[in-house]
Amino acid sequence: MLMTIDVGNTNTVFGVFNRNDEIVFGMRVQTNAARMADEYTSLLRSHMELDSLDPNEIDSAIISSVVPPVTEQIRTCLRRLFGIDCMIVGPGVKTGLNIRIDDPATLGADMCCAGVAAKTFYTLPGIIIDLGTASKVFAVNGRGDFLGGIISVGVEMAFSGLSRGTAALPLITGGDVTHTIGTNTVDSMRAGVIVGMASMMDGFIERFTAEMGEVKTFIATGGYSPLVIPYCRTNNIIYDSDLLLKGMLAIYKKNR
Repeated sequence: MLMTIDVGNTNTVFGVFNRNDEIVFGMRVQTNAARMADEYTSLLRSHMELDSLDPNEIDSAIISSVVPPVTEQIRTCLRRLFGIDCMIVGPGVKTGLNIRIDDPATLGADMCCAGVAAKTFYTLPGIIIDLGTASKVFAVNGRGDFLGGIISVGVEMAFSGLSRGTAALPLITGGDVTHTIGTNTVDSMRAGVIVGMASMMDGFIERFTAEMGEVKTFIATGGYSPLVIPYCRTNNIIYDSDLLLKGMLAIYKKNR
């Protein structure tokens, strides 16, 4: 079985695909550059035991990472726990994705994996929304070319920025927004960030579509998508929490 690991700035997600390309195990931990390989080994072993997953069944692994120090600790963890080395999404790895940005080498592994997943599993042209530590929207055309996109502040950044940059506003977290017109500070902040982010996503979808000419699929992923996407006015946005893991699966198959 294949273990896929998505190392993001906020969270690290582990997923295991069986021989039928079905996800049979998942684990999410906070990304911590100070966490050592032994700690990852202990965490992963414990979660696998809880899910009755035999470590001997894991025979391959692939990592997509935007936090290099964590990458090395997880590589060591995989060697100790499974006796395997892993593939790293990056230069020299075949993706099948034609990257049409100014410098393809600067494209983050996470955005590459999401683009590959969109090309492999969805109808194109497509727009991908990734709401994690940062908010990203990017485009893949009908030929499967990665065209580029935008990177903006994330939901958590917005909440912390409001609190840190002002004297009177509290630090709050996400939640349901019942009215866009807030009648107290917390509700006003929550509507401002969450509905504001949804409106921004709608705006970028509209502008991307105007530039692309046609879009058949809208895909959302990332930890904050379930919080924001329900407030978008764009219809038919598909939420796929495993989009990056699926992209790693497709990349691994291309390089076997």
